Amino acid sequence: MTDTTNGNAAKDPADWTTGDEPATAAQESYLHTLATEAGEGAPEGLTKADASRKIDELQEKTGRGR
Repeated sequence: MTDTTNGNAAKDPADWTTGDEPATAAQESYLHTLATEAGEGAPEGLTKADASRKIDELQEKTGRGR
């Protein structure tokens, strides 16, 4: 599946070849920021793909996904 939101083609995290690797430091930092804004605890131990999906979820919840 390909997301073409805003004209940018992005692979579904489930299709990433590196999706099973640990989340990057940047993803973890952004997740912490979003989780704090959403009033949630920051998730830990996520894969890159899971972190990407959680970022999308928290962006919607905090209004940063608009």
